[in-house]
Amino acid sequence: MRRLGMKKSIVRTLAGLLWFGAALAVADGDPLAGKKKFYTCEGCHSIPGYTNTYPTYQVPRIGGQHPDYVVSSLKAYKEDERQHGSMKGNAMNLTDQDMADIAAFVAKFRGMNASLPVTGDPQAGRGKAAMCASCHSEDGNSENTMFPRLAGQYESYIIRALNDYKAGKRTNPMMMGFASTLDEKDMKDIAAFYASQKKGLTVPVDQ
Repeated sequence: MRRLGMKKSIVRTLAGLLWFGAALAVADGDPLAGKKKFYTCEGCHSIPGYTNTYPTYQVPRIGGQHPDYVVSSLKAYKEDERQHGSMKGNAMNLTDQDMADIAAFVAKFRGMNASLPVTGDPQAGRGKAAMCASCHSEDGNSENTMFPRLAGQYESYIIRALNDYKAGKRTNPMMMGFASTLDEKDMKDIAAFYASQKKGLTVPVDQ
């Protein structure tokens, strides 16, 4: 038990250091400038329920997402740390300031979003997601900007992300270790729990 507690403490310390470094590296974004630069993203991210063609999963909701996380994701696509043809193409020509501006624009959209039917069991997922709370919070609305908000995210996208971590296609060490312990039902239940949260991510359409 003592050893497990030490491991958790070490993970939290490392996560805190990583977050501090990431926060220092992110430029201040201008949401008004970001609104103009977001036009290349609108075709996928501003359509509620829009589905990626292959493999099939819904393009993530990013309205209300932490700016730091949006920037780190765009950089990962640009530097081939995350694999997606369209995202790679869009991120390639973005400067650090462009990324910060886009992130500032999408981050301001917070509130309700219509829930879609889920295939997993949200109640079972609540218990299984307990181990995620230290980073993502109990309801998926973590205020730690290093970690993405998950509340309101599409179920199919969360399942896809977990499978990518399990397969090594996404390489965050903590997430790879966690995903390696999950079977298909676990993933569906956890994803259903976060997708069912009423307050969370939205589709970033300027209102």
